[in-house]
Amino acid sequence: METNIITIGNSKGIIIPSKLLKIAGFENIVDLEISEGKLVISPSRKVREGWEDLIKAEIEKNGQPSSLIPDFFEDEQENDWQW
Repeated sequence: METNIITIGNSKGIIIPSKLLKIAGFENIVDLEISEGKLVISPSRKVREGWEDLIKAEIEKNGQPSSLIPDFFEDEQENDWQW
């Protein structure tokens, strides 16, 4: 499908037919990226989607959630830090 690029203030835009938006599953927010010289528009991903379930599973398994980032890295000691 071909469409025109239009001026919207200081920006540019395109009109996407609502039928295409519905088929693609787009809501109010989309992700834009350039891939192999093409502009790719995809439905927005929820950044923390599924985190709650993962944390609940960790608590059930270990009694507490594991750290996402370790308190200290392998080559680090607490006395290396100045507080």
